Amino acid sequence: MGDAVRPDRHWVELHPDGFCRHRPDAEDQLIPWSRVMTGIWITWGRFPWNAGSRGKYTLRGTVAGRTAGWLHMLLRLPYEEAALRFDRHAGTYRAMDAVRLEELLRQLVATDRLPLLGDPDWVGRAVAHLSGGAPTRTPGALRRAVTEAIEAAGAAR
Repeated sequence: MGDAVRPDRHWVELHPDGFCRHRPDAEDQLIPWSRVMTGIWITWGRFPWNAGSRGKYTLRGTVAGRTAGWLHMLLRLPYEEAALRFDRHAGTYRAMDAVRLEELLRQLVATDRLPLLGDPDWVGRAVAHLSGGAPTRTPGALRRAVTEAIEAAGAAR
C-alpha cells in the first residue's frame, strides 16, 4: 500500500509473514499477522492522530488532497496501537476502493484469515473481484461484496 517506487516514501508491503512497514528514515519493521487484532481501519491525513478524520472526498468519488494514508490497528503481545503510514501514488484514489480495502482487512481479521494477504496470487484474485463495478450503497451490500470476493479468491495456493 502506498508509493513503493520513489525511495523517499513510506509504504506498507503485504509480506508472507505480515505487514512490512518501509520508511526512508528507519529500518523495515515486520508486524506478524498473528499480532494483528480487531480494530483495523484507514485514515487520511498528515499525522496519525487524525484518527477521527476519515478523510475528505471529492464529488467525483476520490480521496481529496495529497496527504498520507494511515493503516491503524491494535496489536497483541505486547498490546499496543500501531499506525502504519503510506504515501500516496501520483494518481487519484477512489473512495470506494479505500472503503472496500478497509472492509476486506476487517473481514480477514475477524475470520482469522489475515495471512491470505501474504499470497500475491490470492490478493490478485480478490482485488480483481472487488475492482470496478457499481459502488456499494449500504454497509450490508459492502459486507456482501467483500465476502463474495473472499470466497471467489478461494484458498491460498
